[in-house]
Amino acid sequence: MISNTSDVPLLAGGYINLDTVKATNNIGSRRTKIICTLGPACWDVSQLEELIESGMNVARFNFSHGDHDGHKACLDRLRQAAKNMNQNVAVLLDTKGPEIRTGFFADGAKSINLVKGEELILTSDYAYKGDSKKLACSYEKLASSVNPGQSILVADGSLVLTVVSCDETTGEVVTRVENNAKIGERKNMNLPGVVVDLPTLTEKDVDDIVNWGIKHDVDYIAASFVRKASDVLFIRKILAENGGSGIKIISKIENQEGLQNYLEILQATDGIMVARGDLGMEIPPEKVFLAQKYMIREANIAGKPVITATQMLESMITNPRPTRAECSDVANACYDGTDAVMLSGETANGEHPIAAVTIMARTCVEAESAVNFDSLYQAVRNSTLNRYGHLSTSESIASSAVKTAIDVNAKAIIVMSESGNTARQVAKFRPGMPVKVITTSEQVACQCYGTLKGCSAHTVESMDQEEAAVNIVIDELKASGKASAGDPVVIVHGTVAKQGATNTMKIEYV
Repeated sequence: MISNTSDVPLLAGGYINLDTVKATNNIGSRRTKIICTLGPACWDVSQLEELIESGMNVARFNFSHGDHDGHKACLDRLRQAAKNMNQNVAVLLDTKGPEIRTGFFADGAKSINLVKGEELILTSDYAYKGDSKKLACSYEKLASSVNPGQSILVADGSLVLTVVSCDETTGEVVTRVENNAKIGERKNMNLPGVVVDLPTLTEKDVDDIVNWGIKHDVDYIAASFVRKASDVLFIRKILAENGGSGIKIISKIENQEGLQNYLEILQATDGIMVARGDLGMEIPPEKVFLAQKYMIREANIAGKPVITATQMLESMITNPRPTRAECSDVANACYDGTDAVMLSGETANGEHPIAAVTIMARTCVEAESAVNFDSLYQAVRNSTLNRYGHLSTSESIASSAVKTAIDVNAKAIIVMSESGNTARQVAKFRPGMPVKVITTSEQVACQCYGTLKGCSAHTVESMDQEEAAVNIVIDELKASGKASAGDPVVIVHGTVAKQGATNTMKIEYV
């Protein structure tokens, strides 16, 4: 593979040698963030404290399962644990989203057996109780959406059907079963390559966002199956109309339509989730890694946080150690430029949730130890200039701050940021030293700690307390051994009266 941080063609990995392999790295230096899905395996206060200690930056609440009361009880325990650990752990509400599912079975059957080569009729009459010959589908427009020869994937791809014929009058689709399979009721269905006519948010999603997410001050909404920029704008409207304008939108790219419209979605959204599970059903699985690299690179150039998700340490749901391939998957996501990596079943219902977070954190640190951050800074800057022709004013200040920190060997960059925008701009340029964000907003502090690479945060009552806040951060750097007397730090801040207007940078000495 060719290096993407060199002006001349060179093989990648030139920054890695035997010493890199043998070195012992400090897990506390980790820059890549970790998102953990909460569930029965980890939702007691003591377990949550262990997750935070091991490296959890964001707690994901999966609204495909559970109810408002159950999630609220878990949220209360999380916030108690975060308070006990003195960490700004962010909260992410992951919507269930629109979905297509198979129906129920006749005669109380719990499962049906399907045989390769046999015919299976799909009907859009969802009241129909099915069997191995005919099965209901929740998508009313199925017969008008698919064409003969197309594939339909059921139950995470464990059943593959090929469309033989479609009858829009009856709402039925005749398919051929391509493999032997046993499936249960209400299994998910994917229609690869089909532009489905489903709402951006279901009634349940709106209720979850308004009556749980906004009500309980979550930090992020992870919006499932975002397919176009207007989906993001619709969600932002819902948030603004209900007092949740400070909540960041993470758009989950899960199908071919979302991938096709990715650049316009990226402009509208606050962040991206590369949702590889459903994406791997919608596009060929051998192409998912290409989509991942494409989406991460574009998000890096746009300066928006990107999360890589799904099956990262899947085997640790039951096993105490991951496979080598899983560790490589996490490390390669870090090399690709991801801001965060995510655990799902590994923490929600796995047997080794703490071990999963620990090994993920260690893997991130090892991957980061092999990165030349000086070259990475230049790569991000050059790629941005190549794309847009210039940097915005705030990007220019952030870029200059990172370059100055590199030149003077600063031990940290301290960012005064009310809205979080200045911190995001600095994080975009991937400084190799810690970024300490000082803000007046607890939500902004959680968002900076949650998904901005290399950032941690402190809250103050007023930006007028800059000197005192900076001194607190410097004292922490000294106490942790990350800075000594005489070491430089770079301080960046914008005009207090105008959020996001980054206009000042200076060097101070410890």
